[in-house]
Amino acid sequence: MTDSRTKILVLAGLLGLAASHSVLAAPLLRCNVTYAGASQWVEATPVTDPYPVPSVDIGGRFRFKAVMVGSSAQLDRIVLYAYFNAHTDAGTQPMLIQQVKYLPPFKAAATPTPLTGEQRLYAGPAERELIYSCTLEGVQP
Repeated sequence: MTDSRTKILVLAGLLGLAASHSVLAAPLLRCNVTYAGASQWVEATPVTDPYPVPSVDIGGRFRFKAVMVGSSAQLDRIVLYAYFNAHTDAGTQPMLIQQVKYLPPFKAAATPTPLTGEQRLYAGPAERELIYSCTLEGVQP
């Protein structure tokens, strides 16, 4: 085989390998969170620093935070936080009512795979209910 033909075959192989990696999706965590009959999606992608990830307001009564720490190639952990807003005053801090940590290995799947099942949390004097479930997709083997 000639040197130029070998170079072309190697280059074609590398381009094919690069294209196949670009098609693979990065991990995506999708949580369906419901309070008082209203649902919303909270999504998370891998981050190296979990602290700047903001929590999301859920109906003015709860806050929900989903964090995936790691990279597209390797997830180190997934942590979910649920907070209750005892008071809606601006100076009042939400109270942590649940923190759940998931550690590898995570099931490799290109399609959404259930991670949490349906979770029901109750907080406050009126026992307000927050419901969530999360799926994970794009995890590489």
